[in-house]
This record gives sequence, C-alpha cells and structure tokens, in this order.
Amino acid sequence: GARLAGMQPRAVDPSDAMDHLALQRLAHSYCHAVDRGDLVLLRSLYHDDAIDDHGEMFCGTPDEYVAWLPKMLAGLAASRHEITGMLFLIDGDRAQGELVNTAYHRTHGPGAREIIVSGRYLDTYAKRDGIWRILRRSLVMDAFVDRPAQEAGGFIGKGVPWGSPGLDDPVYRLDLFAAARSAQAGEQV
Repeated sequence: GARLAGMQPRAVDPSDAMDHLALQRLAHSYCHAVDRGDLVLLRSLYHDDAIDDHGEMFCGTPDEYVAWLPKMLAGLAASRHEITGMLFLIDGDRAQGELVNTAYHRTHGPGAREIIVSGRYLDTYAKRDGIWRILRRSLVMDAFVDRPAQEAGGFIGKGVPWGSPGLDDPVYRLDLFAAARSAQAGEQV
C-alpha cells in the first residue's frame, strides 16, 4: 500500500499520526481493561471476527476471551499490564504492531507469589467504519519470573492505597474515569 513505509524515519502526515495515536490508545485501553476487570471495555477493543492467542493457556474469539479472563484473574490480588514500546506499521485500513509488554501478577494471601511475564503482543488491526480494533493478537514470551511476593516496607508505600481489580480501584475516585465506566455500562444494557 501507499502508506506502508517500513520502520525507517520518515515524514509523518497528520492522518498517519492520528492512526498511530488511535492504535496507542487501543493498546493502553487493553491494559486498563484487563487490570481493572472492565470486561465491557475489553470486548469493545476487538472486532467480532478477531482471535486472541495466548498459547495453550487460551486461544479463541473475543467473546470466549472475555468469558475466560475472569476465571484466570480470580486467582490474582492484582495485575498490572504495561506497554513499554510500540511499533506500528500501517497499510491503509490494516496495521500490524509489536507491543513490548510486562505483565505483573500477584496472587492472594499468605504465601502469595509475584509472577512477571515480559514479552510482546504481535497484533494485526483493522480499521472499520473509521475505528481501529484488534483483529488478531498473539503473545510471545521473552522473560518469566515467579517469586515470593514482596511486602511494602519502610516509608515506601506507607499510607498509599493498593490497586485492585474492579470498581473499588482508586482510579474510579477520579470523576471522569468513574463517569466513563458508568456511561459505558449503561450503553451495554
């Protein structure tokens, strides 16, 4: 396609920049949706004919992913997904991305574990009706750590609330986040 220019530096036109920003927002919305257990938002990030492939752990449609994820997250006291690098190649209404990520997971209770997966999402996106969504996502692992959970100690973390999945997370004390989640839930009724 005319817009596929590879990875080398080049002049960026405004529509190209807007597509990149939309894909970045999609990536960050995914992290927020998984970590806050916002299944409505999570489902909205995928096209209906998409596939999410997390290896033998899960591979299926967006509806199957949204149904599976709460069972997986139930064993966790917290998760935090970070995108630390994003590279997108765009060809018209089709794009592909390599998203470098770290996913932190902490299990519940005494003997809690911290499981940290560093890897990459290899994505294919499609823009339909002007909106970018995930069409195919696969996970590649580059590093894996499983260790006893560390407690906050000393002055670091004293009096700082812990994050949690769901509506009781401190982010929903911010009125715009609370209103957006409430409005989104209303749209699904």
